Amino acid sequence: MKAILIMGSTSDEHHAKKITDKLDSYNIAWEQHAASAHKEPLKVLEILNANKDKENIVYITIAGRSNALSGFVAANSTFPTIGCPPFSDKADMLVNIHSTLQMPSNTPVLTVIDPGNCALAVKRIFGV
Repeated sequence: MKAILIMGSTSDEHHAKKITDKLDSYNIAWEQHAASAHKEPLKVLEILNANKDKENIVYITIAGRSNALSGFVAANSTFPTIGCPPFSDKADMLVNIHSTLQMPSNTPVLTVIDPGNCALAVKRIFGV
């Protein structure tokens, strides 16, 4: 049972920490990566391929602006994907949330805005 966080950029680490602190409090294992679907798609695929034969994985994607990362992960994995976009203010949130909500068919991304709720969703998915 593990949550795998993939950030589009290392600048999203502060947002990821809000999630990982909660995962720690739930005793849920996690690992964290920085890989952009736009700039490093092969690196994202490496992460997905390294985990494809494992069980009980939930991906958490943290990307804003043009969020290709969430859809890319969901389209290339059979595990649940939760998009938890970062934002600095309400205007930034509107851009990032719409980018995360608008996914093409066959790319099921669950979108959770609050980092604490994101960790709680992982906990509930795992049934712990």
